[in-house]
Amino acid sequence: MVNKLLEFLKNSPSPFHAVDNLCAMLRDAGFEELCENGQWDIRKGRSYYVTRNLSSLIAFRVPENEPECMLLSASHCDSPVFKIKEKSELEVKGKYIQLDTEKYGGLVHVSWLDRPLSFAGRVLVKTGRGIETRLINCDSNSLIIPNVAPHQKRDINDGMKYNPQTDLVPLYGAYTAKGGFAKHVARLAHCAEEDIVGHDLFLYSRTEPCVWGENEEFLSAERLDDLECAFTSAQGFIKAAPGRALTVLAVFDNEEVGSTTKQGADSTFLTDTLSRACDMLGITTQEYRRLCASSFMLSCDNAHAVHPNHPELYDAVNCAYMNEGIVIKESANQKYTTDGVSKAIFRLILERAGVPVQFFANRSDMIGGGTLGNVSNRHFSLNTVDIGLAQLSMHSTYETAGTKDVQYMIDGVKAFYESVIKAEKDGTYSVI
Repeated sequence: MVNKLLEFLKNSPSPFHAVDNLCAMLRDAGFEELCENGQWDIRKGRSYYVTRNLSSLIAFRVPENEPECMLLSASHCDSPVFKIKEKSELEVKGKYIQLDTEKYGGLVHVSWLDRPLSFAGRVLVKTGRGIETRLINCDSNSLIIPNVAPHQKRDINDGMKYNPQTDLVPLYGAYTAKGGFAKHVARLAHCAEEDIVGHDLFLYSRTEPCVWGENEEFLSAERLDDLECAFTSAQGFIKAAPGRALTVLAVFDNEEVGSTTKQGADSTFLTDTLSRACDMLGITTQEYRRLCASSFMLSCDNAHAVHPNHPELYDAVNCAYMNEGIVIKESANQKYTTDGVSKAIFRLILERAGVPVQFFANRSDMIGGGTLGNVSNRHFSLNTVDIGLAQLSMHSTYETAGTKDVQYMIDGVKAFYESVIKAEKDGTYSVI
């Protein structure tokens, strides 16, 4: 399964490609495609998926009988990258052509320097009826962001502060490449240059994913945060045997920049989909609210593994290591959604499945980042636990995780989806 993950990562250089690949996985498993602006015919015992913006995805499986609860997982498919601006080319002294880019999310600047880069995303093409979306992937060594030699900047190893407007601009070609980028995009989109009316294109690293270590215990790749969770939760969702719950897989875009877009976790995408599906199944508003009270969500986003060079940056005992199981993340300040109830329920499921679990909390003098669980709960409030897999170099262009944890996550998510969680009263739950 590790090799399948690496193949998925390699073939998902943008959120659009990631969702496209997840949709292919779902279709292969018998899921039927829905369209938000189309008529829905939802039936018991069937499985469906729907996309929004082609960069967010919700899939759900309807049980044969009336659902006893709803079980959901949510992850995200975007990562910190550089986005290419509309007017793309920059000229330097009549000698070079650069691409004008903008930083997206909290990326590790230095990790993008001195390595072959390419670009991928979507292109909006003018047609006789309007516009259509075409996914493109350059898939070649097309750019590089060159570092400055220590001869010109003597303090470069003393803690360089990079300015994205000046220090992190990718070199596209010699001056003879002027005007070539738009033509290149048109060739990839199989259209005339003048028919391109919009695009969302991102840089990505060409460094190949790999498995390494004395005992092949580690894997390294781009976009592990959070495509590792998206892939493993999708695998667990697909592999889970149909049961008594309405099971839901959600993969959102734009988590790295706040989730406030129409396709982000802070949108109505999840509630729109679930309320519409339940309405088609004849579930009344009263019954829908009852289902929500017995529902449970896994907020899946990778966790920080203890760094071997800097163990002092982590809590002494509430810390995570690669290859030691699924990480439950907690925060007294509610940066994570986990509380005693959600932790206990999911911990019980993992214990029954024989999946190892570990716990993460930030040092008490550090405030960590939030995840999409809290954001999603603004619109769809339910018990939620924040989980992930331990990794190093989060937000770098080349991240590292543990090979054993891939299967741990799949097994844990599968066990979760095969469970039935019911609220008997506030504070008392049955977990079957």
